[in-house]
Amino acid sequence: MSKKWNVAIAGATGAVGGAMLDVLDRRDFPLGELRLLASERSVGKKLTFRGKEIAVQLLSKDAFEGIDIGLFSAGADRSLEFAPAAAAAGAVVVDNSSAYRMDPEIPLIIPEVNKHAIVGYKKHGIIANPNCSTIQMLVALKPIKDKVGIKRIVVSTYQAVSGTGAPAIAELQEQVKAYAAGDKITSQVYPHQISFNCLPHIDSFLDNGYTKEEMKMVNETRKMFEDDTIGVTATTVRVPVVYGHSEAVNIETFDKITAQEVKDLLKDAPGVKLVDNPAANEYPLALDCAGKFETMVGRIREDESIDKGINLWVVSDNILKGAALNTVQIAEVLIEEYL
Repeated sequence: MSKKWNVAIAGATGAVGGAMLDVLDRRDFPLGELRLLASERSVGKKLTFRGKEIAVQLLSKDAFEGIDIGLFSAGADRSLEFAPAAAAAGAVVVDNSSAYRMDPEIPLIIPEVNKHAIVGYKKHGIIANPNCSTIQMLVALKPIKDKVGIKRIVVSTYQAVSGTGAPAIAELQEQVKAYAAGDKITSQVYPHQISFNCLPHIDSFLDNGYTKEEMKMVNETRKMFEDDTIGVTATTVRVPVVYGHSEAVNIETFDKITAQEVKDLLKDAPGVKLVDNPAANEYPLALDCAGKFETMVGRIREDESIDKGINLWVVSDNILKGAALNTVQIAEVLIEEYL
């Protein structure tokens, strides 16, 4: 009989926590005990998994006894408070928040990109899951980087409201209803109306004029590509889409590569689905990626303004590959190669 693993989900009642349950089921993860943890207001709530109801328990420092892997999606503050306790209890923590991403002693992992770096978990018992927008971009770019090298990345994102959470989804839906009814539109989650609008503002602004979201893409790319010299600049935009981040990515490579060669690289790349047939109006769409595990890539073409440039359009489900799926994939590597 194959070994079963005891898993705790911290933040089990949130959107990503619920997606983690779905991914564990869809990927047939070999579970022993599944412990669902959340804040006091959710204690006692029951969630259904594989036909059984499981009661939510309190997320506390002593909640990880006997747990092999802790999947965290409870926010950075709770990760800083509880992840070290989970690791001290013997669990390996895979954290979906921003708490540990840029800690030089904590591995930041996308399995398709830098699986080899997972071994670094042994130092503190914690692995960080990257920002959603960085994940899908690097899944698409890794095969190109390995083949010809990447000198510079320019990325503009079009990010779904689900990245902000359930209140943002509700706000978009209510604003659309208000617009259709001719009622006044109000905004609470975002500083401006999100329905029928685009907001070039994700997270807070920094002194350099960029937002935290934009600098996450810069710094995380350099960490996972293990290259502090790579040029990265980002503009991140919130758009009135519920699920699925889209990105226009322009790269300058060290060696020349054609659009067709990029398509050939990506058609069999791990985690990638090539959707690139403009003649038939086939290209990645946020609507098509929702609920899918793959990162979809299309609109691949050579940048005619420079000698060694490529443009790509990259789309992925931000709750799945951008969060829950990547977290579970890290756990799969752990049980296959380390635990």
